[in-house]
Amino acid sequence: MNLKSFIPATTAFLLVSVVAFAQKQPLTLHYDKPASRWEETLPLGNGRLGMMPDGGVAHEKIVLNDITLWSGSVQDANNYDAYKKLPEIKALLLAGKNVEAQALIDKDFVCKGPGSGGRQWGCFQTLGDLNLDFDYKGADATQFSNYERELSLDNAVAKSTYTVNGVTYKREYFTSFDDDDVDVIRLTADKPGMLNLSIGINRAERSKTNTIGNTLQMEGRLDNGTDGNGMQYIANVKAKLTGGTLTTTDNSLVIKNATEVIIYVSATTDFKSPGFKVKMERSLAAALANPYAVQKQQHIAKFQKMFNRVSINLGGGDTKETTDQRLISFHKAPADDKGLPVLFYQFGRYLSICSTRVGLLPPNLQGLWANEVHTPWNGDYHLDVNVQMNHFPVEVSNLSELNLPLVELVRGLVKNGERTAKAYYNADGWVAHVITNVWGWTEPGESASWGVTKAGSGWLCSNIWDHYAFSNDKNYLKSIYPILKGSAQFYSSILVKDPKSGYMVTAPSSSPENSFMMPDGSGNHASICIGATIDNQIMRELFTNVITASETLGIDAAFRKELQVRLKQIPPAGIISKDGRIQEWLEDYQQTDEHHRHISHLYGIYPASEITADGTPALAAAAKKTLDVRGDDGPSWSIAYKLLFWARLHDGNRAYKLFTEIMKPTTSTGINYGAGGGIYPNLLSAGPPFQIDGNFGTTAGIAEMLIQSHEGYINLIPAIPDSWKATGEVKGLRARGNFTVDFKWKDGKVTSYRITSTTPRKVKIKVNGVVKEVMAQKV
Repeated sequence: MNLKSFIPATTAFLLVSVVAFAQKQPLTLHYDKPASRWEETLPLGNGRLGMMPDGGVAHEKIVLNDITLWSGSVQDANNYDAYKKLPEIKALLLAGKNVEAQALIDKDFVCKGPGSGGRQWGCFQTLGDLNLDFDYKGADATQFSNYERELSLDNAVAKSTYTVNGVTYKREYFTSFDDDDVDVIRLTADKPGMLNLSIGINRAERSKTNTIGNTLQMEGRLDNGTDGNGMQYIANVKAKLTGGTLTTTDNSLVIKNATEVIIYVSATTDFKSPGFKVKMERSLAAALANPYAVQKQQHIAKFQKMFNRVSINLGGGDTKETTDQRLISFHKAPADDKGLPVLFYQFGRYLSICSTRVGLLPPNLQGLWANEVHTPWNGDYHLDVNVQMNHFPVEVSNLSELNLPLVELVRGLVKNGERTAKAYYNADGWVAHVITNVWGWTEPGESASWGVTKAGSGWLCSNIWDHYAFSNDKNYLKSIYPILKGSAQFYSSILVKDPKSGYMVTAPSSSPENSFMMPDGSGNHASICIGATIDNQIMRELFTNVITASETLGIDAAFRKELQVRLKQIPPAGIISKDGRIQEWLEDYQQTDEHHRHISHLYGIYPASEITADGTPALAAAAKKTLDVRGDDGPSWSIAYKLLFWARLHDGNRAYKLFTEIMKPTTSTGINYGAGGGIYPNLLSAGPPFQIDGNFGTTAGIAEMLIQSHEGYINLIPAIPDSWKATGEVKGLRARGNFTVDFKWKDGKVTSYRITSTTPRKVKIKVNGVVKEVMAQKV
């Protein structure tokens, strides 16, 4: 999108009619029994610390996390002789010998060593388990009644209540957003002296637990993949009692006859924090000095400053069903529950707020929440859709600052990426391939079939550009310009001319994780090619954005002209195949898997705006056929991506069908690459196993059904499904150009709207099919 189409301004306040928003719907996940598996536990997090309590009666396990806890270490796995093989690889590809080229890449053009399969690569890991073992003084803990367990999205507090032998027990849990930055669990009994329990903390490996005075401490050091002395971590547990006594064993706190117990967990790592132990002790001391009621109030207030920015009402009411049963009912009759899409959307926003914070790390494949030492796919950052999808909803959903941790992760890749660009391509600028970690990895992966995809750096630039597109912050644009320019320099400098088409193309290239049949009838297949469609779409978007940035900042005229020339030389955003679909590769190859989970060649629809429903109708029609053939099933993140495509293509009913598809109840945890995604009872998305990108992608998709701003104007309800048309209202969604938008509709027609911003400004808006230009007052 060219921001100039917005008439250089930021709206203030356009009020067509005063909108009285309906009373806020309850935003609560609730259950009538303890969690029987981790995928039923409730996620809490403050952007650094996470915990997931299971609400058990006799025994409760609370899984603990720290966003910075990673094994592995910095390494240089570049093959500095790889560029010497590049001329031979290019020659083979241009001669149509893709299989031979791929074999050469596997031999001489991947990373050195085991790559992501090695110990030095590392992984995001669980911090450990806090274990609470309860003694009910001879009463049978299995004979509990009146059980309730819930998570309030409005205040980021979880609760469980139940009755044993006539005594009602209540627990409250939160990860404090206040300055004390600790996990807090409050236990109470409605009769004096009825709390009896022991508290332990442990980790499956590389941990030591002991007691120091009345403090329970666990500490250890992860494997760095070289000498074993990797990241250090520490967690301290303290308990504050009303009534009763506290004693200790070597590895537990023992509480007898208390009426109230408040448990505090303070944990840190030495990731970019040499004084981490002192920080942990200060946080714990601050928490202990703060009265519980005040601490909880401060936590909620700080959380709500972000969460309360957006409200949505689709005309649905609340349901008394437990959330797990509600999922089952929705899948059978989705039209009967208009409240679940709202709950799921706000749950996605909740997860964003809870899984990252400015100054720390972006959410990884599991966000912040892991229950294993070795998480699936290392719990790392995959750059061929997954980490980008984690950030798809943050700008439009009024959580713009949560893009900044990703920006800093990308900034940290540039120097390493420059070395990788030279080592493999003898190229200018910087590149990151398909995977990265907190240690700054930019090298190709260990296999040509997936690891040489180099769309990662360009795709990351799309995310960090979005923060400017939505904020209009020129100081921010100035700070990221070197990153954008370096990525554009890389792609521009590696292009070669395809003798068949005459286009300048990337070589080697690949469409992420997909393969094609060789056209020679041999039955062989390959992944490596020239000019994969995603490369062309990413370059078109990136070059256009760098040109716009250069003009906006008044710098780099010579490079701007170079990119303007390149835009005329590279392939278009899409080439329509003989069967009417958008080609995934420059050649019209036969796919080996028609239903492949990746749909990378539709990048031009989303997140880019190279293919639009109104602007490029022929390509939009070809994209629809592509999606029809691909099918609607897949891992959850894939279903979410398809939802986004259909929303951008203004087909609300098909987008809603994808929403109902992703909301399939599941408990499966086996690794899946094909059909079969869904949602766990705690509303986390299933690949399976758990991957948080499905949550975030669906959150972005719901927003995209309600508002779009990528075509040079703000478009209200561009993809609203029939089931949402009766009545609805939205407050606080964001649009490109630094606009906040509220609106209301009835019978599928917008009845009122307002647009606000920080600077008076004109803006184009599409309302009920009509594009007009409006001016608003300052907010």
